[in-house]
Amino acid sequence: MTLGTRRTESDHVALAEIELCGELMIAASAAIGERLSPDRIDEVLNVRVIAERTAVPRHGDHLG
Repeated sequence: MTLGTRRTESDHVALAEIELCGELMIAASAAIGERLSPDRIDEVLNVRVIAERTAVPRHGDHLG
């Protein structure tokens, strides 16, 4: 394996982030209105929201 072809964990993470951004852009271009709702963003990103949201706040949620 040469240095030019070696992939790191951060490469995989970066590629996954690029793919998710692409999915959001596609959804935004097909959306009616100016913005995607937080629920639609979660749907596009395949995020499962647990009741009471004990984990990380979703996009658009405010902490206080």
